[in-house]
Amino acid sequence: MRILKVNTYAPDTALYQAFGPDVVFDIHRSGAEATEPPSLERCRAADAVINCAATLQIGVPVEAFDRCKIVVREGVGYDTLDLAGWGARGVPVCNVPDYGTTEVADHALALLLSLTRGTSSYQEAVRDRTDGWHYAAAPLVRRLRGQTFAVLGLGRIGLATARRAAAFDMKVIFYDPYLPNGAELAVGYERVRSLDEVMARTDILSVHTPLTDETRGMVGEKLLAKAKPDLIVINTARGPIIDLDALTEALKAGRIAGAGLDVLPREPADPEHPLVKAWRAREAWTEGKLSLTPHSAFYSPSALDDMQRKAIEVIVTYLNEGVLMNCVNLEHLRQKPRPA
Repeated sequence: MRILKVNTYAPDTALYQAFGPDVVFDIHRSGAEATEPPSLERCRAADAVINCAATLQIGVPVEAFDRCKIVVREGVGYDTLDLAGWGARGVPVCNVPDYGTTEVADHALALLLSLTRGTSSYQEAVRDRTDGWHYAAAPLVRRLRGQTFAVLGLGRIGLATARRAAAFDMKVIFYDPYLPNGAELAVGYERVRSLDEVMARTDILSVHTPLTDETRGMVGEKLLAKAKPDLIVINTARGPIIDLDALTEALKAGRIAGAGLDVLPREPADPEHPLVKAWRAREAWTEGKLSLTPHSAFYSPSALDDMQRKAIEVIVTYLNEGVLMNCVNLEHLRQKPRPA
């Protein structure tokens, strides 16, 4: 069994050896090598492919993979994979939805707390100024108890984030048109049926949807125009779900209060984008109101190990036992896939 790992960024570990000598790994690395896609020879020899990067595509047409029987995204988001193209060849595409749930949920609350408890602002004030020892140095400090916390997409991570928000005595509401009726009764949170109502009611919006044609730019100018002026937007999902230009204008004009972003439409951050440029220049309208982190919400050493191991387990289980897990392109498969 030959597994091609594309855009690998994690260090080699004993993990690969744990799958035994019958599983061979062909490692295509990030950095300089990843500027070029894997060679056609490597693609043709692969029985399975893992794309490790959240923002990089495999870079080779699906037709080049003569032997490939399964593709796995080593992570949750799968917008970098051609679901229809692989499906047309009868190849299932899978992801790893259960490796970093707690880390991302923790990170969403950490971004919120960095703004509403002012931890980042206080640190910078104390370090940079002799007069910085003052409780009013952070502009967005507020009492979280009683705030309305809206979850956009109540999947695994959204639900884990909602539970954490509820533990801070916030009122949790959620919007997710794909959950069946009665889901609100199971989770105990209020379901809101329209985004307009979400924006009219919420103090904190936490984004947890996948990136699809439907969700791309979902949080944009029209939606932000309906926001309460004290709104804080948190995004630990995918950058393009939020229209960054619209968010920039809303924040600069004071139509929303702040934002905590772990993901951006372009990664690494575009240094010329007005929001990033203003944040780096410490312009007044960003100070204490904008927190940026480098698509790191998923990360902990434990999560990284889980992510790599689970991606391989999906492949090995399918090819050895015919059991398919976490398939995200079932609707595109021409027929029920079977290992050769």
